[in-house]
Amino acid sequence: MGQCGITSSKTVLVFLNLIFWAAAGILCYVGAYVFITYDDYDHFFEDVYTLIPAVVIIAVGALLFIIGLIGCCATIRESRCGLATFVIILMLVFVTEVIVVVLGYIYRAKVEDEVNHSIQKVYDEYNGTNTDAPSRAIDYVQRQLHCCGITNYLDWKNTSWFKESRNNSVPLSCCKPNVSNCTGSLSRPGDLYPEGCEALVVKKLKEIMMYVIWAALTFAAIQMLGMLCACVVLCRRSRDPAYELLITGGTYA
Repeated sequence: MGQCGITSSKTVLVFLNLIFWAAAGILCYVGAYVFITYDDYDHFFEDVYTLIPAVVIIAVGALLFIIGLIGCCATIRESRCGLATFVIILMLVFVTEVIVVVLGYIYRAKVEDEVNHSIQKVYDEYNGTNTDAPSRAIDYVQRQLHCCGITNYLDWKNTSWFKESRNNSVPLSCCKPNVSNCTGSLSRPGDLYPEGCEALVVKKLKEIMMYVIWAALTFAAIQMLGMLCACVVLCRRSRDPAYELLITGGTYA
């Protein structure tokens, strides 16, 4: 029974190391996705410290690739030093992922206040040109999230751009895609997105932060299993003089 358990632990450990390589790619992708999305929404969210979880999760992803390599070599070669190093690094990464989860929840709670604080300023800076960063950001968000204004399209009446244009219309990015010949005129509100952007931007940013949190939680659970299997192999290797090698089927003296 004991030998069956140790062999199973080694087999699971090798399989987990392969999962770590896949996890490394997924975590780096999630972190990069957060960076790319933040770049699209950065005008609505001034706190750059929100990117800390994304930075950490990319670093963890890169480290997981190295961990997978160390774990595979240590398990196949039955290296006590390698397995001990593997367990210690996994523990450090596990703690780091717990920190990512905590930071994710902290910054997720701050999203709404940050957006509420900055969105009015961004709309006030809108001038309707593609060369202006706030204008590009607003047009992008309104098209992507299918929204118009802060709470609704009537908010545009309070902006400097609306007062200067004097044509009683909102930007064309407020127009529904299935409406032809839309000019953004407020006299035809049916052509415009009825929902405001503030709530949708908050929802989008919170979803992004949840991706980071769930990714960290998922791979933290996998790492716990990896640490358990490595500890079983280490303990068995130390106590059993007839320890069976994974590759050769021989014994360790």
